[in-house]
Amino acid sequence: MGLKANGCDFRKFVNYEDSDDLYLYEVGRNKCTPLYSYEHLVKNRIIIHIIKKGKGILRINYKQYDIHKDQIFLIPENYRCFYQADKDDPWEYIWFIIGGPKIPLMLKEAGLTPEHPVYTPVSDSRVITELALDTLKNYKRQYYCIGNLYRICDYMIENSSRKEEITVSNSLRYVKNAISYIQLKYSEPVKIEQVASALGLNRSYLTRLFKDATGYSLQEYLLTYRMKMAVKLLSDKSLSVAEIAKNVGYNDTFTFSKAFKRHYGKAPYDYRSVEIKVSTGTITNV
Repeated sequence: MGLKANGCDFRKFVNYEDSDDLYLYEVGRNKCTPLYSYEHLVKNRIIIHIIKKGKGILRINYKQYDIHKDQIFLIPENYRCFYQADKDDPWEYIWFIIGGPKIPLMLKEAGLTPEHPVYTPVSDSRVITELALDTLKNYKRQYYCIGNLYRICDYMIENSSRKEEITVSNSLRYVKNAISYIQLKYSEPVKIEQVASALGLNRSYLTRLFKDATGYSLQEYLLTYRMKMAVKLLSDKSLSVAEIAKNVGYNDTFTFSKAFKRHYGKAPYDYRSVEIKVSTGTITNV
């Protein structure tokens, strides 16, 4: 998306996944030419577009939406979408490609879903635009960018035109509590049955709720979270791989190493070796 010839004046791939709940993969800004259009089918990612100027249309779920300055529109994962700039007043927008287990929950609280893909704030939209522009300006600063995205989501939730329609259902509370439980207990040999039991739910029911809300199965999220924590611990050279395995909930080093290799394509020893070489500047490409 956004070749220079079509008005894209900024685009950066960042791949920020250190946060537990919210990931940022790409940032950009596009000042479109009249009738500039694009079609998306995005796998395992979500895209939000913040309209800075102008107007255009979005087609999704066999519906067309007229979108203008100060609104935000959503490209959900696994949905085919088409959008096009206006002929006379083509839009300029900022986009973020994002992911993470809590992103669908936060957007839903703001009223932004595949069924309602357009967001309209009830108060000053410049707050969102300024935060978005500030994120582009500081795109090299991972935690700064993630912090700004949390601020954008918070502002959207508090200033949604659909706020009166939205209530956080029990099912979303269960999903949030399951995430919190896993983040608290990941270092223990926790099982999915334990998560469900702690919430007072049937395993299959919680599994379905979690998958529908986040796109992850409970097992996938538990594994992904453990692997992320393992990568952080591998940077501590005083810890052995066996100690790291125990710290992320594995009693058996072989099982941990096998899971790590499936997830990252390298065994923990090899991953650590490459990271050390990169940090000391002894190699330039991995």
